[in-house]
Amino acid sequence: MCRCEVTPRYSGGSHESAWVGEGVALKQVAQRPRDGEIRVVDSPPPALRSGWLLVANRYSLISAGTERTKIAMGEKNILQKARARPDLVKKVIDRARVEGAGAALGVARDRLAALAPIGYSSAGVVLEVGSGVDGLAPGDRVACGGGGWANHAEIVAVPRNLAVPVPEGVGLDAAAYTTVGAVALHGVRQSGAAIGESVGVIGLGLVGQLAVRICRAAGCHVVGIDLDSAATELARRAGALALDRNEPGLEERVRAATDDFGLDVVLLCAASASSDPLELAVRLARDRGRIVVVGETPISVDRALMYEKELEVRMSRSYGPGRYDRDYEERGHDLPPGYVRWTEQRNMQAFLDLVGGSHILPDELTTHRFPVESAAEAYRELVSSDKGRRPFGVLLEYTEATVDRAPRVTVDRAPRVTRTRAVAQHTPGVALIGAGAFARATLIPALKGAGAPLVAVASEGGLTAADVAARFGFAGAANSAEKIFEDPTIGAVVIATRHASHASLASAALRLGKSVFVEKPLALAPEQLHEVEEAIDDDSLLMVGFNRRFAPLVERLESELGDRDDLVITMRVNAGPLASDHWLHDPADGGGRLLGEACHFIDLIATLADSPALSAHALAVPQPGRPIECSDSFTIHIRFAAAVATLAYSGSGDTRLPKERLELFGGGVAAVLDDFRTLEVYRGGKRRSWKSTQDKGHRAEIARFLAATRGEGELPSPGSYIDSTALTLALAESLRTGTAIDISARSRHEAVS
Repeated sequence: MCRCEVTPRYSGGSHESAWVGEGVALKQVAQRPRDGEIRVVDSPPPALRSGWLLVANRYSLISAGTERTKIAMGEKNILQKARARPDLVKKVIDRARVEGAGAALGVARDRLAALAPIGYSSAGVVLEVGSGVDGLAPGDRVACGGGGWANHAEIVAVPRNLAVPVPEGVGLDAAAYTTVGAVALHGVRQSGAAIGESVGVIGLGLVGQLAVRICRAAGCHVVGIDLDSAATELARRAGALALDRNEPGLEERVRAATDDFGLDVVLLCAASASSDPLELAVRLARDRGRIVVVGETPISVDRALMYEKELEVRMSRSYGPGRYDRDYEERGHDLPPGYVRWTEQRNMQAFLDLVGGSHILPDELTTHRFPVESAAEAYRELVSSDKGRRPFGVLLEYTEATVDRAPRVTVDRAPRVTRTRAVAQHTPGVALIGAGAFARATLIPALKGAGAPLVAVASEGGLTAADVAARFGFAGAANSAEKIFEDPTIGAVVIATRHASHASLASAALRLGKSVFVEKPLALAPEQLHEVEEAIDDDSLLMVGFNRRFAPLVERLESELGDRDDLVITMRVNAGPLASDHWLHDPADGGGRLLGEACHFIDLIATLADSPALSAHALAVPQPGRPIECSDSFTIHIRFAAAVATLAYSGSGDTRLPKERLELFGGGVAAVLDDFRTLEVYRGGKRRSWKSTQDKGHRAEIARFLAATRGEGELPSPGSYIDSTALTLALAESLRTGTAIDISARSRHEAVS
């Protein structure tokens, strides 16, 4: 049985006035993957990005088949989940090999416990548009699509390419069907069905019902097949020959209805663990017919009949070209109609045009309507085993919503806040911006362990902020970074967003007098680094998440070193592979693995060298479709005033080999640091060694940061972070140019500008 409940609005906490509860709390439906629980929660509105728009939903459609599957997966126990998703189990195992079993299991448990948005088809009214959005304005009626974006929520943020205007005369309740309709429409397009052809639709759920109606509107003869009498009756009303799957003589009836040819096209819209839908499609299809897989069904069938008929099997990927393409979906880069006529967005618009022309009437598929507050009841209806009215189109309804937009802080004009070093002996309120998996698994436990007063958390998606606030004990969830910056009770800001925003957020917080901990990297480009440097003054407290310099065994190594002249440092990083579409590979968002991850090791090497860098040279293995600076495998050579260093970084090795190994020679010392678990130091013919559980310094750096905010200790100079970041940027330049970079010839300003 689906576990569903409604959570009360947030109340309590000394900082309540700034957060959820002050007119910015919005209802959103979410699911907890651990147990399938459906909840209606209060959360801040999502952030508005350039090229996106904020939409106040009036209706959202629960896709009965897709979302019933999610509920069923959530209700499985952990072993059943593992059997159903071996791909995710493999990811946990791969992570365990790199980071250790404890860390991998911790991340897996966190993801199972975190609330996730649900829903992907909605319609409403535009509230705000981001810069670069053309053709839509506040007040326009739009249909929205996209899992994770067009959610069951009062307000959603959607990219421009996944929003389409709703024609006059089309109700927003009908427009809420648009995304699901585009899924059906793309399946029909993939089939190549033409006027007069016979099309079979196996599986008459919501997508199948819409496919029936689209094919009828296109002048096709339609045969609908399902196990459920309610489904076949709906298809019959739409003009299809509707047959029960178990009807005796089914195949003979289909042949008779097709002049003994068989079906020209079969659309598999069923969701089934059995290969029966495909086997049936093979038998019903004509010689050289086409089968299109739209639903989730195994592709396993006897080859002989496929061969004899020379059948063609095609896949239908969601709702059209552009799906899963970040450039198209998130960045708004359209695909030229001369090459790609029917994109996701154009399929959505075409479906709405069919609705506007009364060729499709979504109202005849709507079986249930619920206010969003009763979403739990809607999902109970969806998974109920009662033999009553089968849910097809289930609509959630929303009252008119607006965004209480906090006043924007103009950071470049804001006066500096004078910070007194003789600060009161307590930690100022701490806020977190960005609440992804790393922040939840590593930073928040370190903050809590160090006794940080957790005031607020903000994230691009408001649901994540609300969930993290509730699970980890923050006083509340903020609706924007600006809201955090302007709150006088917050003295320290921890920034854990994606890499591209680190520099702008850090510089804004520094200008407003906040103490700043920003995850690595500090910047992805010289101009970003210069922006941060300009925001630093004599009172600034800045720490960058280069945690390895704070690892206990690194500090032990430093204490064992004497004179640091004539050092030779080598480091090997067996980082392991990332998915080709991982955001870290995106030059604009993640910066690639040199800027986004190797910066850790460059900072560690620079810390140990303890002398100015003079030159830097990097060589990378070219990888197709990726800029050279975003290669996963490279070597780095750095000459310092009193040291030379080499870093070998590979993203293609076997992860069974421990990830990180550092060797250091000089001053009569030879040392080996192996994966932050063992340290061996050789001096005067004697060997000393230290062992520990793996500790890369995360807790130590957070403790140092919080102590400094209390006035109880000093942080490394901000200049050390500026220098190691400038060195990393120079190495990225070396990759691009193929030449060594002479750093000694540059002033610090020139190196970062």
